[in-house]
Order: sequence, then C-alpha cells, then structure tokens
Amino acid sequence: MSQYLILIYEDEAGYATGDQRLFQEVMDAHNRFAEQVGELGGTLAGGNALQATNTATSVRGDVVTDGPFVETKEVLGGYYLIDAKDLDHALEIAKLCPARFGGVEVRPVQVFE
Repeated sequence: MSQYLILIYEDEAGYATGDQRLFQEVMDAHNRFAEQVGELGGTLAGGNALQATNTATSVRGDVVTDGPFVETKEVLGGYYLIDAKDLDHALEIAKLCPARFGGVEVRPVQVFE
C-alpha cells in the first residue's frame, strides 16, 4: 500500500451563506466517506478540515503576508491521508470524497529513504 493525500478544494462562499442543515449534510457526507474508504479496501490514515482562508498567513522567503498569498475562487479546505494499493485505487476512493463546492486533487506522498 502507498499513501496518497486527497486535497479538498472548494469555494468558501458556499459555506459562508450556508445554514446548520448544510453543515450537517456535509458532515454526514464526510462520515460516509470515511466508511467507504474501508469498504473499498483502503485505509484512512488521517485528515482534517482547515479554518477559513482569512486565518491564513503566507511565508515566501522572509516575507510574511496575512491571508492567502493568491486570490482564488477555490481554496484548500481540508485533506485526507489514505493508504491505497496504487493511484487507480486512490482515484476510486477520491471520487467519493465530498466536495460540494469544488473538487479534490490526489497526490502521492513522497517517500525518502
């Protein structure tokens, strides 16, 4: 098994205007996703949601900037670290990852010996 990071990119505006029902639907979808990873033979090794981009601080060399460095519509909102057989298996799992206001990116974890 190899490790892959599923990066969740979404438009924050969808959540900013959402109500409690929306948040519950999203949480239910993520809980289902966690179950589905195991059903597909993968392992959920970790994951977290990130606070909104207005809490971000960017560092480029020795320059520190409040907020995200670039303005984008979809921002990194969270991630899952999974163990999967190969990239095809990781993509099968990633297709189930909730991203109501955007999409996901799958990246293999670099292994250093």
